[in-house]
Parts: sequence; C-alpha cells; structure tokens
Amino acid sequence: MSVRRLAKEQPASFAFSADSQAKADWWKAKYPAERKQSAVIPMLWLAQKQEGWISEPAIREIATQLAMPVIRVLEVATFYVMFQLEPVGKVAFVQLCGTTPCQLRGALDLKAVLKAKIGPAHTVSADGKFSWEEVECLGACCNAPMAAINDYYYEDLTPESLGQILDDFAAGKAPQPGSYEGRKASEPKDSIKTLIDPQLYDGSLAKKIKIPNLPEKPKKAAKEPAA
Repeated sequence: MSVRRLAKEQPASFAFSADSQAKADWWKAKYPAERKQSAVIPMLWLAQKQEGWISEPAIREIATQLAMPVIRVLEVATFYVMFQLEPVGKVAFVQLCGTTPCQLRGALDLKAVLKAKIGPAHTVSADGKFSWEEVECLGACCNAPMAAINDYYYEDLTPESLGQILDDFAAGKAPQPGSYEGRKASEPKDSIKTLIDPQLYDGSLAKKIKIPNLPEKPKKAAKEPAA
C-alpha cells in the first residue's frame, strides 16, 4: 500500500453543517455510549461529503466528538483509500480504473483525455472544478474501460464519450451514469448468445426429460422381538 499523508495546506478550522451534524449525531446514537467510536467511519464520510476531502481539522473535530485520540482517527482516514486526503474537484472527481482489463480495453486513451482536459493526476484544475486519479480495480471489469465520477460508475467509455461527459459536467449538466454503449448491467457487449431458450425457464424442457424408473430399494427385514 502506498503511503498516504495529509495535504500540506490545511484549512484553519472545520465544523459540521447543521445537516451533517444531525446525521453524525444519528450515527453516534446507534451505538452504546462506550462504543460511540464505532461511528468514526460514517463521520469521516460525512465530513468528506460536506467538504469534498478530509482535512486535519476535520479529523480533530471527529476525535473530539467521539472522545478518541486524534491518531486513531488519522489511522482510519489514512488506511481507507475511499477517504481523500487532499482537495478534489468540486464539480467532478474522476477515479479512472487502470487495472489490466480496463487497460486492455483502452484505459490509457482515457488517461490521455483526462491529462489534456484537467491536467496531471492529483491536481485540481485551475477553476477548482475537476481533478482525477488512477485507481486499482473498481469491480466493473465486464464494462471496461470505466471510471467512477463522484458517486457513480461511467462504463464502456471511449475517449469521445469521456470527453463529452467532462464537457457536460463543465456546462452544469448531470451526465447519466452507466454504460455508454447502451447495454444493461453487465450483459454481453453485442448480443446474448447463451441461455436464450425460453424452455430453460418456463419448465417445458423439464417435462420432456424422461427419468427412467429406478429399482425399488429392498425393504429392511423386521427385527424380531427380543426374548
């Protein structure tokens, strides 16, 4: 695992919004008072959803609310890669899958688009709207190449479709997540070629199969009563 450190530049303070604090209190209430530290991951997630990333003041605030050492919260934040430790794009944060299946299907071409439109990885664009990074497998290999943008998966991408998605975000639109080749879920790319016979599902095929009569099992002899 790569070393994960907090950003060099940090805000002066952090405070949960009223809505985020209400949700944090709801999470804390789910656990016994002596176990409220169990809410650390949900509270880190709430802080990230509010600010876009996890800052040191946010870690300290969560540690205070949960009465736990700051280092313990820092350990959690740095262990889980779902927590961003540096500022990300406020409009679109792109996580491009660079693992083998996606690379074989064109992830390197998508990376070139991101570099051209946004800039180097782990760098927020000049307008503060976009950033991107390359990540390990996101579990959508059947729909490679793909990327996670903010909270959703965008799959079956091409340089053209990814470029259009970024342009749509820049224009204030909300591009539809999912496959950009029109397929549903992870069905075969072109046409379904297996398990298409209705008889496999309506029971008619089972009725056609004749099961030979099996010989009856010999009956066990009755035990003689004990003398």
